[in-house]
Amino acid sequence: MGSKQIMNETDMKNSLKRITSEILECNQNNLSALALIGVKTRGEYLAKRISHLLKKWEKLDLPVGSVDITLYRDDFREVVELPVAQATEIMFPVRGKHIILIDDVLFTGRTVRAAIDVIIDFGRPKTIQLAVLVDIGNREFPICPNYVGKSIQVEKSSFVEVKLKEIDGEDKVILFTPEGK
Repeated sequence: MGSKQIMNETDMKNSLKRITSEILECNQNNLSALALIGVKTRGEYLAKRISHLLKKWEKLDLPVGSVDITLYRDDFREVVELPVAQATEIMFPVRGKHIILIDDVLFTGRTVRAAIDVIIDFGRPKTIQLAVLVDIGNREFPICPNYVGKSIQVEKSSFVEVKLKEIDGEDKVILFTPEGK
């Protein structure tokens, strides 16, 4: 596998600032009903970063939650080793909220579909919007993000790894491609 850094710390900060600005602009009439939910694990930390920016810029203290999609995966029964499920943490009523679902990478759309199922099990939100740091195409489900930090088209055999300071000690995004590509 070959690798190439496609975002550095500055790129990631700028992307999150832009996403946050777009969320504010598109939801100016719904700010009191907004809530952020990150997909574990990295989406959870991105949601917290966006929440921090909203507090800093607009003094908005929005509810922030996280979802674990492990038991909602459509391949759950096909995996050889059972994955360890983490806790879903949604400590606010979902009903009537305008949810911003946040993840690090959008690829096939299967993770987002599972995350939406988890959220709906908690109640009926008014809307669900999707924010992703990196969109790499190759959808298998009809999922389209509302807010994107960086969009690139990659081959199906490629993948992206997002590193976050909170977990990995550094902020960067790396694209891995098959040798010779």
